Amino acid sequence: MNNIFRFSLVFILLLAVRNVSAALPASVDGEPLPSLAPVLEEVMPAVVNVHTRTRVQVRTSPFFDDPFFRRFFDFPSMPRERVQQSLGSGVIVDAEDGYVLTNNHVIEGADDIAVRLEDGREFAAEFVGSDRDTDLAVIRIDADDLAELPLDESDRLRVGDFVVAVGNPFGLGQTVTSGIVSALGRSGLRGLEYQNFIQTDASINPGNSGGALINLRGELVGINTAIFTPSGGNVGIGFAIPVSTAAHVMTQLIEYGEVRRGSFGIEVQDLDEELREALGLETTRGAVITRLDEGSALLSAGLEAGDVIVSVDGRPVENAQGLRNIESLLAVGSRVRVQYIRDGEQDAVRIVIEENLDERISGQRLDERLEGAALVRIPERARAQGVLVENVRRNSSAWNAGLRPGDLVVAVNRQRVRDLAGMRSVFPLDDGEDLTLEIRRRGGAYRVPFD
Repeated sequence: MNNIFRFSLVFILLLAVRNVSAALPASVDGEPLPSLAPVLEEVMPAVVNVHTRTRVQVRTSPFFDDPFFRRFFDFPSMPRERVQQSLGSGVIVDAEDGYVLTNNHVIEGADDIAVRLEDGREFAAEFVGSDRDTDLAVIRIDADDLAELPLDESDRLRVGDFVVAVGNPFGLGQTVTSGIVSALGRSGLRGLEYQNFIQTDASINPGNSGGALINLRGELVGINTAIFTPSGGNVGIGFAIPVSTAAHVMTQLIEYGEVRRGSFGIEVQDLDEELREALGLETTRGAVITRLDEGSALLSAGLEAGDVIVSVDGRPVENAQGLRNIESLLAVGSRVRVQYIRDGEQDAVRIVIEENLDERISGQRLDERLEGAALVRIPERARAQGVLVENVRRNSSAWNAGLRPGDLVVAVNRQRVRDLAGMRSVFPLDDGEDLTLEIRRRGGAYRVPFD
């Protein structure tokens, strides 16, 4: 009897709550209840669904890794294929030219990219450029009557500000969730070189990637990119790329098809307690220089290993990751003021930011036939010689020739290359000269000829 009474009481209370909710007034003291609807009516047409198709070849022969055999036996047409599909989100940032900003991992490796607008129209998208280090990409659609989101690059965002996430979770269609900014400057996500995330408790789920994080003025403050989840579901910890980073990367991708970053030409590490005591410093903030590249601007300016960089153009450097984040936004050719500590004394130098092409370069800048390949220097700790192929865009010239991510280039036209500087010295080739790379792949040696 007692259980029946409790059930009845709960049922009555639920009915009461339901009736109260249904009877909520449209206004209080003549003022309408607050609603995000007016802002979202402007925002949602600029947030799109991005879906991709990737044809994955199923290997049927141990010779499939050899570019020569693939060409000779026409292997690209022989393996069976299976099609992978993925869903994500994007934000229209330029209605006139049709540019859409999204995450790199949403479109990476895709053979076909399509964009569906809020009004139901669907368009094939053209790949413009991507940046794996920040997980950003730009695609383009040819369409009329597009809406775009204004960017808030004021750096006014604070912890506690209300934000709204708009995207396409689980392929359900446009969905809106709200929350606050939980933290700023977050890092620690795997696989990304530059990390300066906005953390929010607005629900972000699979499919939200590439979607918009907006403020209550309807301005874009971030690109939703990841969640922290022990179980695969949302636990109220989501991350978005700040719009200041996104705008810088987007501009470079549209102009060059890649991000051309300036470099200090140094390696750094965090200033921990042990180093602080060893260097006799009072501060625990900063990045300790461990190595300077020959010819780097900071080396020329007189900095040495052991110096601690504490700010760049007035922006404080908290740690090594913080310095890398600042470095990633410095335009090639810009002049900056670097403040550092040596022997307990502060000093500053002004340097011109240069691009370190011996660290990383796109293949296209060496030869048009290498278009689509990203080449990087092998870390010294790897104790290997050659140039690492970091990434190859599907269906690019380099991809169609047979080059793949993870390949190690050891020679160009029979000229041995020990590092990226050595490979750069081989180019440009004479007009009409053939191009063949010798590579190492999974323990085997192959030759990759380019048409």
